[in-house]
Amino acid sequence: MLQKVHPRALEADRNAADAARPTLLMCEPSHFAISYSINPWMEPSKWAASALATAEQQWTGLHAALERAGAAIEQVAPHAGLPDLVFTANAAVVHDGTALLARFRFPERQGEEPVFAAAFEALRARGLIARVAELPQGVVLEGAGDCLFDEARNLFWMGFGQRSDRAAADAVAAAFSLPVVPLQLVDPRFYHLDTAFCPLPSGEVIYHADAFSDEARAAIAARVSESRRIVLGKEEAAQFSANAACIGRTIVMSRCSDALRKRLERRGYQVVATPLDSFLQSGGSAACLTLRLDRRSRPRTP
Repeated sequence: MLQKVHPRALEADRNAADAARPTLLMCEPSHFAISYSINPWMEPSKWAASALATAEQQWTGLHAALERAGAAIEQVAPHAGLPDLVFTANAAVVHDGTALLARFRFPERQGEEPVFAAAFEALRARGLIARVAELPQGVVLEGAGDCLFDEARNLFWMGFGQRSDRAAADAVAAAFSLPVVPLQLVDPRFYHLDTAFCPLPSGEVIYHADAFSDEARAAIAARVSESRRIVLGKEEAAQFSANAACIGRTIVMSRCSDALRKRLERRGYQVVATPLDSFLQSGGSAACLTLRLDRRSRPRTP
């Protein structure tokens, strides 16, 4: 005999399933353009208005790939005059229900700050996050572009030296009560940590060693065994293969060499490549275009 299920119970089950899904923040590229240069990849003279249609198509492809991988997508409305708003990874560091708002180094991106602040207040009002916090005055940290949570080690890796301040490590540690490992970035082409570094759920790390100082490489080696270090070659790094979005065991990126794909598949990951060349021209890819909202710390043992 079939048992009748109350509609409220079905709704509760659906809500619980949604809460368990990885949740990402994205922004449609309606106003995306390369109209200024704040990193070596950006060449405004090579950008044509007709390129926007390709960017929109590629962003839609990424959005669809992430949904197929099991992610739920929240969106920030695009704003005219803010072409890089599409790179939502830079909006904040979000963890354990707290959004630590970004502060940008370059004036070209500082107009994004109030837009993202309003977006996070709206997310808080809906119960998707619990708290919105600000960095100490004068401290620059460009969100999760430079601050990546490592769920296998229950810590943050934080890039500094190009766009974010070393002092931001103390602010992140205070906001989230978690260890923070600062990593100095020394190559202007890899100006944010997520352009050259990607911690994977099972403890592996994809990274481009030449993007980091000797001290930073030593810090990585001290915490990640050699067997779990997936070092990118120069060509793979230039394709932003480290700038990937991880949804469980699925890794979504713009391009993946056959060799890298085999290395990842041997470790039990599935690679989904979806072209994002329009955004590579601006120095961004899959990780830059997404921000995880649901990250949680591992329960601590007494």
